[in-house]
This record gives sequence, C-alpha cells and structure tokens, in this order.
Amino acid sequence: MTNVNHDTVAAGAPEVDWDAEATAFDDEPDHGLRDPEVRAAWAGRLRDWLPGHPADVLDLGCGTGSLSLLAAERGHRVTGVDSSPEMVGRARAKLAGRDAVVLLGDAAAPPVGEQRFDVVLVRHVLWALPEPGRALRRWRDLLRPSGRFVLVEGVWGTVHPVGVPAARLAGLLAPLSADVRVERLSDDSLLWGKVVEDERYAVVATV
Repeated sequence: MTNVNHDTVAAGAPEVDWDAEATAFDDEPDHGLRDPEVRAAWAGRLRDWLPGHPADVLDLGCGTGSLSLLAAERGHRVTGVDSSPEMVGRARAKLAGRDAVVLLGDAAAPPVGEQRFDVVLVRHVLWALPEPGRALRRWRDLLRPSGRFVLVEGVWGTVHPVGVPAARLAGLLAPLSADVRVERLSDDSLLWGKVVEDERYAVVATV
C-alpha cells in the first residue's frame, strides 16, 4: 500500500481569485440556494447535521453566507469567516438582522481569538488548503467538548481530479474524533440542482 501524506492531499489545487468569483458565485444552484427545492434540500441536511438546540456555529470559508443563513434561520448563533472581502460583503448583507457576524480572515487560521464553538461547519474548503491536516487540528482546538465537525467535501474532475476523497478525510479525522460518520451526497441531485457523477459527501465527526 502506498503511504499517503495526508497533509498534502490538496497539493496542486488551483489558485482562485474569490473576489472575482463573488459576483457570479450565487448563480450556482448549490451556492446561492435560490431554487426553493435546492434550498430545502440543504436546510434538511443542516437540520440533521447541526444540534437540535441553539448552538454556536463557525462557518469557515462561508462564501456569500448561504449555509450561514440557513443555520441562523434555525436559531443558531453563527460566525462566518472568509478571506475574500467581496464574499464577506455579500454574506454580511445576506445575514443582516440575524444573530450572526461575518469576519474577514483565513479559514485555516480563523480570527476568533479565544471564542469556542459547538460546530465547525466547512463546505468545499479543505480541498483548496495546502495542509488540510494542520487546519483540522487547529479547528479542533476551536471546538468545545462534545462539539462537532460538519465537513462537506468531494473530488471533482476526471482528467485532473482535485479534492479530498472521503476515506482520506476520515483518516485525517480519526486521531481528532471519537465518532466519524461519512454521508454520501452524490446521489441527491436536489443538493446540486443537477445530477452529479463525481464524489460528494459530508463527514460529521464528534470530538
């Protein structure tokens, strides 16, 4: 068996100008959640993944804040973090009036000081980090006892695939979590607004 350096699983991930992407970011069905069926599909998943009582949720790489908004609508207190000023501006507008704050900063090293959370929520961020294992260890320190990771990831592309396979992410989490559950998402076309054939999944891991 080939040994895998889990801390470099995202090596070669393409550089993306997220400020430039922000204008059209919500045009993707699973980003903007403008389609009622897509929105309801994600709301249902978050209902299952997040605590049933009001909790402190840290949404890292929150983008325009669509998942943060769904969490806030369920009564959770949300802190979003994104490195793109354009994304942050859109997220703040989307979350105006909610029990939520959106910070400009690095998802891998969130600018939250000594604050601790019940949930670290991350969608499609780990694949782009050069050292995802290090980020997970840092995020673990931001969780309260019995807190949980909710990580949505995948592997995209066929010629030059990028991403983090589910088995690899579960392996990274094993030393950090007593309970790691992988949930396949590829088969639920409502989440993506289309049929997908690549690997998409969520990992819920309790610490």
